[in-house]
Amino acid sequence: MTEYLIQLAYLAIGFAVLVKGADWFVDGAAALAKKFGIPELVVGLTIVAMGTSLPEAAVSITGVLKGSAGISIGNVIGSNICNILLILGVTATITTLQIQQSTIRYELPFMIFISGILLAMGMSGGMITRMEGGILWGFFVVYLIYLKFLTDNTPEEETAEDEDEDGEPPSIGKCVGLIIVGAAMIIYGSDLAVQGAKTLAQLFGMSDRLIGLTIVAIGTSLPELATSTVAALKGDADIAVGNIVGSNVFNILFVVGTTALIVPVRFAEEFVQDGIIAIGVAVLLWAGIFRSAKAGRPLGITLLILYAAYTAHLLGAF
Repeated sequence: MTEYLIQLAYLAIGFAVLVKGADWFVDGAAALAKKFGIPELVVGLTIVAMGTSLPEAAVSITGVLKGSAGISIGNVIGSNICNILLILGVTATITTLQIQQSTIRYELPFMIFISGILLAMGMSGGMITRMEGGILWGFFVVYLIYLKFLTDNTPEEETAEDEDEDGEPPSIGKCVGLIIVGAAMIIYGSDLAVQGAKTLAQLFGMSDRLIGLTIVAIGTSLPELATSTVAALKGDADIAVGNIVGSNVFNILFVVGTTALIVPVRFAEEFVQDGIIAIGVAVLLWAGIFRSAKAGRPLGITLLILYAAYTAHLLGAF
């Protein structure tokens, strides 16, 4: 029992350090970007969106380097499922979400498309190779170009909403300090989290895949869950769907792409089912918001029920 508690402590402390480190990293990077005159919308769509995917990236890369590819792929696929079913489910249950047209027409279909690309890569050889990692990074560059186009065509008044509310902006030294300390915490926290998750999997007789799809996926999605829930409670969650879609895109293209470029990642046969489910819930979300451009309580409750059923299926499967 003592060993279980120790590993649970490692996991909890790792997640706490990881999430706080990502928070500081994003704060420092966003403030530094503003100092150099980078538009607010660009900061939100790139630095902040990537920042919420830093936990997934850190855990995935650490997992592969430690020989736990199941945690890495499970983390990404599980986080994407969790982002849609749990996080959007909670947010839409709290308040009705208005969906941006660009999310319905371009971003969500693109997310479905690259989810299919990832699944096809995994099924083709049971491995995400360095070449395929490069292909994912190619799509990532295309996505960044799209974000730049979107920014250039956004009216100025839409980019001026998020002025600095704290008065005096932080100094460049403080921004750099937040980035360095945040990055160090991300690395240390991810190492602790993977260590705890891997040992728990062995102690409970659970597979790396199951740990990655459940505990690690929820843990690394904490930034999105906290941000979306608080925004919903404050009545300011109109772009929640777009943010989640962006995070899922980054998870596939940046996280998996970067991980595969470092070390080829094994895509176990069991992940085919999870990949199909990830695509299915994304299509369900798109179908649910296509006509009304809204995500309300009925859709939110449906998503939460589906997440409970998916989790029950996973726990019953091991």
